[in-house]
This record gives sequence, C-alpha cells and structure tokens, in this order.
Amino acid sequence: MAGLVLGVACRASAPPELSGARRALDASAPSFARGADAVVFADADAFAASDAVASADAGDLATELDAAPLRSDPMDLHKETEDELLALVGLPDGRADSFLRATFGTEGPSQMNQGNKALSRHTTSREECMAGLAGVVLQTPEQRATCGADAMVPVWSKGKKPSYCIDVFEFPNRACELPIVWASPSAANAVCKLQGKRLCTQGEWQLACRADPDGGKDRRYAYGDVLDLDVCHTHRPHRQRCVPNDAKSAWATCATDTEPSGSFPRCRSRFGVFDQHGNVAEEMVRKDVDGKPASQLKGSAWFYSEVAREPDRPVPASTPYKEMAHSDTCNFDPRWHVESLDRAVHVNYHLGFRCCKSL
Repeated sequence: MAGLVLGVACRASAPPELSGARRALDASAPSFARGADAVVFADADAFAASDAVASADAGDLATELDAAPLRSDPMDLHKETEDELLALVGLPDGRADSFLRATFGTEGPSQMNQGNKALSRHTTSREECMAGLAGVVLQTPEQRATCGADAMVPVWSKGKKPSYCIDVFEFPNRACELPIVWASPSAANAVCKLQGKRLCTQGEWQLACRADPDGGKDRRYAYGDVLDLDVCHTHRPHRQRCVPNDAKSAWATCATDTEPSGSFPRCRSRFGVFDQHGNVAEEMVRKDVDGKPASQLKGSAWFYSEVAREPDRPVPASTPYKEMAHSDTCNFDPRWHVESLDRAVHVNYHLGFRCCKSL
C-alpha cells in the first residue's frame, strides 16, 4: 500500500510562543485587482506587463495572459526558501518576527511549507490556473466590506445574518499558489490570529460547504449531491511508496502532489469557497468532551480516490483500499486526531488549513 494518510499520526514539537503584540497583517492577503463589480486575482509576477489585471472581465484577463509566458514550469510554484514562504504569508514592512521565522521553512516537517519538493509533482502552471479562473468572481465589493479582508466571503444560515467569514482558498489563501502543509493545528491557529482571524470551527466549515446563500436545499458535496472524483483534485493516487510512520519518514517518502489553489474551478461551494474536497485535508476546531476547543481534521486530499465511497453505499470496485474507505461529504465527521487545541501538534504531508473570522 502506498501509505494512508488521514489516520497516521506524524508529530512535530509544539510551536514557539508568539512574540510581540498580535498584529493584523493587511499585506497577507492575496494580490487582487479591483474592478467595478468584483475582485479578481492579479499576481504581478505572472505577467510580463508591470500592471496586472484591472477588470473582472474575462476578455481583459485573456489579453494580459497573452503577454505572459505560454506556460511556466508548475514546479516553480513550489517555494524553496523561507523568505519565499514568508512572502506568501505577507508581513508589514517586509519583516518577519521570530514566531514566523520559526514556523515557516523548507528544510523538513518541523515547519510549515509546501511539502518535500524533491518528491512532489505539480502539473498545473500559474498561467493555466489563472486562465481557468478567468471571469470568476472571487469576492464582491460588498463581501470585502463585510469581511474587512481580501479573499474572504461571509457565510450565513437560512434566514440569519452572516456571523463569520471564511477564506476562499486554503492557506495561504492566494489564488494559483500551492497550499501550505506540515502545519500543526496550534501553530495554524496562531498564524490565523496574526491575520486577525482564527481556525474555522467544524460547523462553520461544513455550513460553507453544503449551504445555499439563497436559502435552497443543502448539498451533500460542495459541488452537488453525487460524488465526482474529477470535479476536485481528488483523483491522483500515490506514485510511490509512502511510509508515514512518523514525521521524519513521511517527509522522506511521501510526495505532496498538490495543485495551485483554484486549479479546479468547479470545486467550489455556492458561497464561493474552493477546494473543500481534495488538494489538502484541513484542520479546524471542534469542542472536546470537556467543552474546550480541540483540533479536528476534515476534508480530503489529492489521493482521495484510493479510499473513496459514497455514504451508506457499498465501496465501489474502483476504490483500491476498501478497508479504509470513507465518505467525503460536507457533513462527514471523522473525529481524526482530536487534540486539545493549545497542544495540538499533529502534522502531515497532506494536511493544511484555512482561516475564518468572526463578525
């Protein structure tokens, strides 16, 4: 077996104390261009022109893409230095404090990064990802005003006002960048707090996945009611033997075969949240039996097809690891690696997070 994944514990040491006053990092948001009606991704590095996209119109984006290289190497998105990773997080005045320097790094599983680049394989270039998002409204001006941050959308239950906002993409919440993995829940929550946010609760994550902002019927999956392994990045099996006995062995043997956030445009909830199925599994918060906050792992990763099944149905013949098969619905409640949040140190090569913000 290639090595499974969600049920294997890989641990790192607890995060260092967060130094200095907690600061809201306005520069941490993704680079967006603001048109008359919407907000669209516009990373200056992706274009040859000095000015990025200034309109949500798909034709304008296509024009800018004509000036860009036809296709850069997808592996260029995988950051190789601490400074490159910290640039994704965003820091005021370009300075990193000691907490972030200790938390992000590319040398191994004891720090947040995008996986072991020597083993990983990414196949979607930034240009291809951006072309797939052309014309997609990522955030309206009204949503920006409500959330007070880029790349977030407000979420609400039927008949109620929004009580929180959720990141559109998995951390670092930047369109067409690779998600971060090897993040412990306690460290992830601290990073979210630096941005004026926090880890999402399981209930918030589930509502953003299943609910209809117009008050319609809940969905089983973010994209519909029938499992489709091709809609999201859930159909890429392990390419090599993966031995996640501990963090060290997982780093040495397990490839992080993610794709840039937004590469699967149909993998989006009706609230506008991407990749709640596939790419990387996500950490969130739930209440433990004693009522205190605890970590919770949910979602699925790029290799979900190896363990896929619909709830209350026989495991399909196409699922190779039938004894480990599980559903990946919005409401699936696996209770994997539930730990007290302030001491939650579970990490893995396929495990990331996203942030939420109370209103």
